Amino acid sequence: MSTTTTTGVSTNTGTGTGTRAAPPRKSLAVGRKTGGSLVWHIGALLVLAVVLYPVVWVIGASFKPSREIIGSLQLFPTSPILQNFKGLADGIADISIATFFQNSLFYALGSVAGILVSCSLTAYAFARIRFAGRNLMFSLMIGTLLLPYHVLLIPQYVMFQKMELINTYVPLLIGKFLATEAFFVFLMVQFMRNLPKELDEAARLDGCGHLRIYWSIVLPLCRPALITSAIFTFINAWNDFMGPLIYLNEPAKYTVSLGMMMFRDQEGVANYGGMIAMSLVALLPVLAFFLAFQRYLIDGMATSGLKG
Repeated sequence: MSTTTTTGVSTNTGTGTGTRAAPPRKSLAVGRKTGGSLVWHIGALLVLAVVLYPVVWVIGASFKPSREIIGSLQLFPTSPILQNFKGLADGIADISIATFFQNSLFYALGSVAGILVSCSLTAYAFARIRFAGRNLMFSLMIGTLLLPYHVLLIPQYVMFQKMELINTYVPLLIGKFLATEAFFVFLMVQFMRNLPKELDEAARLDGCGHLRIYWSIVLPLCRPALITSAIFTFINAWNDFMGPLIYLNEPAKYTVSLGMMMFRDQEGVANYGGMIAMSLVALLPVLAFFLAFQRYLIDGMATSGLKG
């Protein structure tokens, strides 16, 4: 066996097979990567626990008696009861729970229809048609996002009161059909501006007007934006409390959000068990609506550039 030393580097040679230890840098990098991934996953689980805690609390409280809901630290009762859900079948103040859900469904679906029709037409005009003052009008529309809802509440109420439309759904829905939701108009405008202009030019060569281009070309390609707007509109309308509280006076016209308020009697005693049970049931339509359209949202985003 001989040993050769060159510039401070020693190399052993001999008849046997030499082995060299793996450098420690790779193992250190793997260890740091594993440690960082572990910390990230633990942090994500903690955030998930914080987000899901209210939902878990509502589920557990819906099976508790009203006296055990306030001040109890237990998430789930030791002796679950179904009385809170059975009480929903009896209704509130001689009004069936189904009435509140029907009213909320009418309000939510009407809002979705109004937003999709009016905002898509307005967005098409801003995105695909050139006319005088287009940029100024678009800027003014975006500026309405800065107006607080409460600033317009009193003049709108006075206007609808003079028109004798209080205690109807017209004040709640008429704005949806007039493209007053600037956020959804802006969302659709940004999506339509990304569509190729050549599609419009080819359609005009075939004799198509703006309505035909809007209906047959632009709307199918804008399905992701339309479905996104529909999901947010449905959730906002279903959970709306301020609008129905201001414009609806008869309990028979109340939505779910106002119906839960009726679980409190005139003396201020509240049936927390029934209220929480109804709030849990009220989550189901929103969840079902989202799950039903989530697939179309993903499919539309994946194939929007292939249509036309």
